[in-house]
Amino acid sequence: MTRAKLLLGAWLGLVVAAGAGAQDKVAAENAKAPDFKLKASDGKEYALKDLAGKQAVVIAWFPKAFTGGCRLECLSMKEAGEQIRKYNVAYFTASCDDLETQMKWAKELQLDYPVLSDPGKTVAKAYGVVHEGREVPERWTFVIDKEGVIRHIDKKVQTKTHGEDIVKLLEQLGVEKRK
Repeated sequence: MTRAKLLLGAWLGLVVAAGAGAQDKVAAENAKAPDFKLKASDGKEYALKDLAGKQAVVIAWFPKAFTGGCRLECLSMKEAGEQIRKYNVAYFTASCDDLETQMKWAKELQLDYPVLSDPGKTVAKAYGVVHEGREVPERWTFVIDKEGVIRHIDKKVQTKTHGEDIVKLLEQLGVEKRK
C-alpha cells in the first residue's frame, strides 16, 4: 500500500471517529440534558441550571414561527396550560427564530408561557433537533427531570393534541404535582 493511501485511510478514520464523537453528544433519553441559557418571548432569560433541583422542564421544539403546524402545536399547549401547570414543571416551546420573531409570535397567539429563541442554533444542535440536512428544528419535545436528566423524547408530536399529550406524559413519568 502506498504512503498516500495509508495517510488517506488514517485521515478518513479520524473523520469517522470525530463524527461518531459528535453524534454521542446529542441529547438522549436517560442522559444528562444539555445545558441551555436562552432568551424568551417574555423578555426573560432561562437557563436549565437555574431550574435544576427545583422543577422538571419541558422543551417543545418546533420548526418555524408563523407556520400552520407550529401554530396548532403552540395553541394546543396554551389550551392545556392549566392542566400542565398542575405539575411542578417549567415548560417552553422553542425554535431557532430570532427573539423579535418569538415575541411577535407569542403576542399574536396570546401565549401564556415563554417561547425560547435559539437563532445561533447552538442549543438546537446540542439537543439534536438541528443537524446535517435539517436547518430548522425537528418537532421534538423533551421532558427533563429535576436532576437534569432527559426522561422522555417525543419524536412523533401530534400538533393538535400536543398539550394534552404532555399532560398525559407528565402523569406517566410521575412528575410531582404542585402543592
